[in-house]
Amino acid sequence: MNVNLSNIRQEYVVDNAGHRTAVILPVEDYEELLADIHDLAVIAERREEPTITLEELKDQLKNEGLL
Repeated sequence: MNVNLSNIRQEYVVDNAGHRTAVILPVEDYEELLADIHDLAVIAERREEPTITLEELKDQLKNEGLL
């Protein structure tokens, strides 16, 4: 995750009663937040998958000619 929420410049849109109804973020920060959300979704989807050691991964990549 790349975005530190305390460093994001943000502005709020408020209604007539002063209640926050929306937030305005710099596009770069918004895109980083979307990327982080996507990464977290992928992690959640794959958390039950079996794991392999680094050596097993290296062996697989060598066998496939990728390393």
